[in-house]
Amino acid sequence: MFSYIKGSLEVKTTGYVVIDINGLGYKIFMSDTAINKLGEIGQIVKVHTYVKVREDDISIYGFNTNEELRMFELLLSVSGIGAKSAIAILSNISPSSFALAVITNNVGEIKKLPGIGPKTAQRIILELKDKLKTDDSIEDDATIELKDAIKDDNKVQEAMSALQVLGYSQREIENAIKNVDKDNLSVEDIIRKGLIYLSK
Repeated sequence: MFSYIKGSLEVKTTGYVVIDINGLGYKIFMSDTAINKLGEIGQIVKVHTYVKVREDDISIYGFNTNEELRMFELLLSVSGIGAKSAIAILSNISPSSFALAVITNNVGEIKKLPGIGPKTAQRIILELKDKLKTDDSIEDDATIELKDAIKDDNKVQEAMSALQVLGYSQREIENAIKNVDKDNLSVEDIIRKGLIYLSK
């Protein structure tokens, strides 16, 4: 329904904000982390949105970045996780850390999240790893060179898999990773820098 909402920030409180567009105030539910990153009251802000429609309710959920939105949608696809739980999770972990935890089967990291026990953590990992894209990109010389460069680099391979969890195609990821200076970086740092490039 809406890809994003851009307007004047009128209310900023725990759990939601109100953005005014031409005299119409939109109540948008957001994680506390995302709310804290928004501007001050009266400033023009842009929020990526997810609209949940039910018979008795229409709710709008907002995110600072497309990666947060992708993570929210992924969480909703896991059986037993609803919108409120997904928002709570977003308040406690970044998309890069979350994707890395899924790829590395880090149940301990995921079960630290609010409302997530060991069984749910295992289900999140199992269901989301199954969603990894396996489509092959068209291999040009640069792609072949990149694959040769990373075939023995587990950190880069993990980072690329984590970016796939967040919904990016193999082609997009390869182009992003080519532009990241990977020396002396942790897996999560490579993911973060890749996300910066992908968001341009």
